[in-house]
Amino acid sequence: MTLMTEAMLMNAPAKPHLPDAQTVTSVKHWTDRLFSFRVTRPPSLRFRSGEFVMIGLLDDRGKPLLRAYSIASPAWDEELEFYSIKVPDGPLTSRLQHIRPGDEIILRPKPVGTLVHDALLPGKRLWFLATGTGIAPFASLMREPETYEKYDQVIMMHTCREVAELEYGRQLVESLKDDPLIGEMVGDKLIYYPTTTREPFHHMGRVTDNLSSGKVFADLNLPPMNPAEDRAMVCGSLAFNIDVKAILEGFGLREGANSDPKEFVVEKAFVGDGI
Repeated sequence: MTLMTEAMLMNAPAKPHLPDAQTVTSVKHWTDRLFSFRVTRPPSLRFRSGEFVMIGLLDDRGKPLLRAYSIASPAWDEELEFYSIKVPDGPLTSRLQHIRPGDEIILRPKPVGTLVHDALLPGKRLWFLATGTGIAPFASLMREPETYEKYDQVIMMHTCREVAELEYGRQLVESLKDDPLIGEMVGDKLIYYPTTTREPFHHMGRVTDNLSSGKVFADLNLPPMNPAEDRAMVCGSLAFNIDVKAILEGFGLREGANSDPKEFVVEKAFVGDGI
């Protein structure tokens, strides 16, 4: 039996080596819909915190199946972290959710994106506005020293359907206080404002509703947004991005880009699960 097994293994087709392959180092499933994972970082990869890359796997035909994923780890991290939704019939995530340490994924080492500090004019407060897995680029930026060097206050607004879906962000924010690299820089500058839309929680409501009603400003004892002091970054579903953009423009903020810094930026390449 052993000889037959060994012979079968020797004759089994070799596992194909993926193009631009990186190795999975850890995987954590947060809920039945959400998971995060870390992979090795290509030695040549340089990126700005907040950018995204194309990652993926091979499809049934052996062709690369790629999607844009924000890098959730900061630019100084030796590994790369990603945060993903699980879509049962999704072409990529239906496969990606089953990865384990030691597996390979495709990672195209060409980072791009608009959620970077260079795309914003100097300001006093920086607002991170996200739904669902749209928190990923802000997971990077919240761990970026430049964030706290440039702003007096950083407000992380994150909305999910249920409390459990906030856990990734909650644990990350809690860990920053004791982070040996940036803990002292973070201090009391970072304000975390999580909300839910379906399950009862101490703060509820969509990001859009809490901004337009002024509830978040009252809860945090902050003045309404104004273009002289406030800057914002937006990442979520397409509908969320459009709605938040209109609200920010209503406050007098203008949309910027890498080549034309203004008061807020929206990540157009990322389409999250939305709320």
